[in-house]
Amino acid sequence: MTFGIVLVDDHKLVRDGVKTILERGAEFKVVAEAENGADAVQLCKKMGPDMVLMDIGLPGMNGIEATVELLRHCPAVKVVILSMYDDENSVVSAIRSGARAFVLKKASSTELLDALRTVARGGSYLSPQVSDRLLQRIQRGDLNTHEASPLGLLSPRELQVLRLVAEGKTSKDIAVMLDLGLQTVRSYRKTMMKKLGVNNVAGLTQLALAAGITHWNKPDEHTMG
Repeated sequence: MTFGIVLVDDHKLVRDGVKTILERGAEFKVVAEAENGADAVQLCKKMGPDMVLMDIGLPGMNGIEATVELLRHCPAVKVVILSMYDDENSVVSAIRSGARAFVLKKASSTELLDALRTVARGGSYLSPQVSDRLLQRIQRGDLNTHEASPLGLLSPRELQVLRLVAEGKTSKDIAVMLDLGLQTVRSYRKTMMKKLGVNNVAGLTQLALAAGITHWNKPDEHTMG
């Protein structure tokens, strides 16, 4: 059986390299490519691929947010995150969003194929460097301390709204971008403030920047030229 994959990365060179690796054998076939999260969601709604290989750092909607949206519309699709980021916040957020695997871009082609085969069989996969670090945290007994951090209380959708608030978007902007009602966005903001123990947008922004949730997005200028 050949598994159809949608490849999502904003660098064509990366997509071409990964495509070459995937198509050496008959197991995987790249059926479509996207360079941003919004396009990836639309492609998956239209094509219903078996799997999506998703970068985190994308212009506009990042890979974590795209995974949440994509699985909302296409719950059967298996998402594999391929990222240069190996920090725990990125890994935990990716898994919470519904991704089945987290592979580092510095991984070998053999590791990437192993991850895809594991996910295709219904399993989950973490790059060894990532799983070793999480294991060390558990052994040190500090996993619960980290998980109890304020942002751990937020849902993936709330994190999405929080990032946009931190980037200076108004409630109206966010409502348009996420196709939500204005009152819904205001309700999210109010709920987040209550959960995080802050009483204004500046407080939300400070927490978002401290947690590093904005580093997954490239600045818009990056998409030009």
